[in-house]
Amino acid sequence: MAGALKKCMMLCCTSKIVSKEEMAGESYEEAIASLTKLLSEKADLGGVAAAKIKDLTAELDAAGSKPFNPEERIRTGFIQFKNEKFEKNPDLYGELAKGQSPKFMVFACSDSRVCPSHILDFQPGEAFMVRNIANMVPPYDKTKYSGAGAAIEYAVLHLKVENIVVIGHSCCGGIKGLMSIPDDGTTASEFIEQWVQICTPAKSKVKAGKSDLSFSEQCTNCEKEAVNVSLGNLLTYPFVRDGVVNKTLALKGAHYDFVNGNFELWDLNFKLLPTISV
Repeated sequence: MAGALKKCMMLCCTSKIVSKEEMAGESYEEAIASLTKLLSEKADLGGVAAAKIKDLTAELDAAGSKPFNPEERIRTGFIQFKNEKFEKNPDLYGELAKGQSPKFMVFACSDSRVCPSHILDFQPGEAFMVRNIANMVPPYDKTKYSGAGAAIEYAVLHLKVENIVVIGHSCCGGIKGLMSIPDDGTTASEFIEQWVQICTPAKSKVKAGKSDLSFSEQCTNCEKEAVNVSLGNLLTYPFVRDGVVNKTLALKGAHYDFVNGNFELWDLNFKLLPTISV
């Protein structure tokens, strides 16, 4: 705001018109407030100066109320990426053009606040990702969950990932929805509630063992228990189970708390026997 006051004083003392470029360091709100205050306090400003200030105020007001343009946001976003990342890392993108060999497969929520590439600083080629409601891994089912199965199969058997990480997160709407489903199983949505019931065992465990907690605290506990259910579901895929037994594949659970900026990571101590073929 000091910059705005300085410009106001300059205008009052010299009658110099402040340009839009000179106001570039101010926020939209600061510029509007400064000009409005100046007009109200300096009734003796010359007509030309006062008119110019009103014009600038109108322009700033119009600029601040422009509607969101999705095409422009996508265009400028890609330009930023190409100039700052693609063009500056030719070796990396040259290698990626030949193929991928990620070390991680990540299951994460579709929530716009929890992009794994941002919170874990994954670079292109580091992680093969699946994102869905509440970061759930369904059990092996060729018909019902073939999409998830195809992704897991490709990651484990073709990309040879060494780690599968399931990341839950704070304030998860999918988990809140799961915890809110009535005991009689009544649902109000076409897809969401049926999907999140994949982790009903997590809900049951929390309801039974954490009944003294508030609903919000129960949801937080369920966010983590649902991750463990998903890790267990991964073991219903024969190729995942074989990888864990042979120690070529590790399963990890995680929880990202974006309210407090914390990240938890854990292993489950699976005691498995090799797959038996008859």
